[in-house]
Amino acid sequence: MADGGARIQESEGDGRQENMAAWLVGIENLKIQPYHLPPLGPHDVKVRIKALGICGSDVHHFKHMRCANFIVKKPMVIGHECAGIIEEVGSEVEYLAVGDRVALEPGISCMQCDLCKDGRYNLCRQMKFFGSPPTNGSLANKVVHPASLCYKLPDNVSLEEGAMCEPLSVGVHACRRANIGPETSVLIMGAGPIGLLTLLAARAFGALRIVIVDVDARRLSMAKDLGADETIQVSTDIQDISEDVMKIQSAVPLGIDVTFDCVGVNKTMSMALGATRSGGKVCLIGLAQTEMTLPLTPAAAREIDVIGIFRYRNTWPLCIEFLRTGKIDVKPLITHRFGFSQEEIEEAFKTSAGGGSAIKVMFNL
Repeated sequence: MADGGARIQESEGDGRQENMAAWLVGIENLKIQPYHLPPLGPHDVKVRIKALGICGSDVHHFKHMRCANFIVKKPMVIGHECAGIIEEVGSEVEYLAVGDRVALEPGISCMQCDLCKDGRYNLCRQMKFFGSPPTNGSLANKVVHPASLCYKLPDNVSLEEGAMCEPLSVGVHACRRANIGPETSVLIMGAGPIGLLTLLAARAFGALRIVIVDVDARRLSMAKDLGADETIQVSTDIQDISEDVMKIQSAVPLGIDVTFDCVGVNKTMSMALGATRSGGKVCLIGLAQTEMTLPLTPAAAREIDVIGIFRYRNTWPLCIEFLRTGKIDVKPLITHRFGFSQEEIEEAFKTSAGGGSAIKVMFNL
């Protein structure tokens, strides 16, 4: 099975073009260099990557050589939100064929531990995840990946949309964990890519009312265009928590059932705990701060459940179905596109890191 590692060099004596990838070699230092793939196992496929989006975790790695507790200690191929076309299949692969367009789920779990056997494979301690150190990612011409983690795309779903299944999966997993349904009023903290995709997922799950909060008016305008019932601009000052909570509560007089914090800092989590109705749920999706100081005792006294969200599990089929049927349209979130050259990868990461009008920055390879 492929593990994303650079282990065995491909034979290039038959005239095939050398496989190239974007390697993170230092802080804000990316280099396109050769990437030698592992051999194709019987249950693997070789995929030519055609579309790949930049994630916030990629930007953290790019700027700091770490994301939370995941530290880049040696050069690493970056990227994990991807889709492509199958070029070769292993001898035991029966349900995929050369030429199939597929979206790739980037995490390879051990499938042996108690968590995997219990179906919670996203929590596997042996997880090998594209672009999460020390595992190499998928911003490359080609990758080798288990066929079971490659999902065939319908004809009316583009490769770019296929790549968007990865961040959309975070919102879908969060909505499942929170049991979002037609009687649920939802609050979303943060109108970045994950916040906006959680908005789309919550709407697809039938949420009754969705309010989204951010400090950036441009992001809130995008959220409104995507179907938010209410948008609220708040300050960056942590001293304004009480005032901002009052704004939110006045927008939803019947109360917030579930809050998704897609930022993950002291202020957003404190606001989430304060704005959610008694007996409600707060889901922590964003992981911006490793440690936070929060008013947990008042929240506990109101029986607010705090739910952790880490990546996703078993989400690709539903994401693809949402895209196929048009129940979710991710295309408006793709704001910038770049090719695969040294100059363009540098510009793409600077664009994504700069925020502003950039929501999802996409590579077309």
